[in-house]
Amino acid sequence: MAKILITEDEDSLRRFVARALQMDGHDVVQAGDGAEGLEFLHGAPFDLLLSDIRMPVMDGIALAHEAAAAFPGLKILLMTGYAEQRERADDLADKIIDVVAKPFSLPDIRKAVAGALAA
Repeated sequence: MAKILITEDEDSLRRFVARALQMDGHDVVQAGDGAEGLEFLHGAPFDLLLSDIRMPVMDGIALAHEAAAAFPGLKILLMTGYAEQRERADDLADKIIDVVAKPFSLPDIRKAVAGALAA
């Protein structure tokens, strides 16, 4: 299965998604913000970055730009609960696979991750 980095500042949501993806057999690493996520990315190879857009320290847009530049083969999937944040990701269209709208169900996020990994 895949090695996935989840960056999400909301602890309960991050743990919820991580558990679900671990149950699907993925190796999951969790980060509480984009800066921490970037450190993890530089420390080991990942197949997928699943990141919230709106986070403290370094947001998901900045993280996606940094990750795409440093790791061109990395698949990137963003999450947001804010419509205006989704629009901020428009300049990343050629670097990300999709933006998943929050709130989402477990089947929704599993399907989005499976689709991103298959892309």
